[in-house]
Amino acid sequence: METWIALLRGINVGGKHIVPMKELTKLLESNGFFNVRTYIQSGNVVLQSPARPTDEIGQLIEKKFGFKPAVFLLSADGLEKAAADNPYKTDQGKTVHFFFFDEEPEAVDYEFLDAFKSGSEEYKLIGKVFYLYAPEGIGRSKLVEKIGKAFPGITMTARNLNTVNKLLEMTG
Repeated sequence: METWIALLRGINVGGKHIVPMKELTKLLESNGFFNVRTYIQSGNVVLQSPARPTDEIGQLIEKKFGFKPAVFLLSADGLEKAAADNPYKTDQGKTVHFFFFDEEPEAVDYEFLDAFKSGSEEYKLIGKVFYLYAPEGIGRSKLVEKIGKAFPGITMTARNLNTVNKLLEMTG
């Protein structure tokens, strides 16, 4: 039995695409997943499955809740690697953000990213994870607003370091 982390994109945000975590847990457990646990309302799920889930989680959500979110699936080892690769070591978990991509970008427009980066922000792309250090927060970050345009055709979801650390704890 392997442990998987499913990061659901765009659920329970702004009153749209509502998925109650208790209902999601029951839905997944009744469809062959084990030890399903969620963390906060933004679609963080730790579960066990004998095989890597494919598109099942998104399909189950679509059938039950009427929409299909993008699901980013990581093994426990994959999440550990993403955390270990984090170039911004800090105890301020809301200042470091992990943008998980569905695929590794073939090209990156660094000039575009730099045009929107504030003086205090730093970023680094490692594989399929874009790391952003935003010590002033991401609420007003112009870089965060434009990040999707620097990676056309790439679907992504973001989690802060606090969430990544909690998910790591849950996988242990």
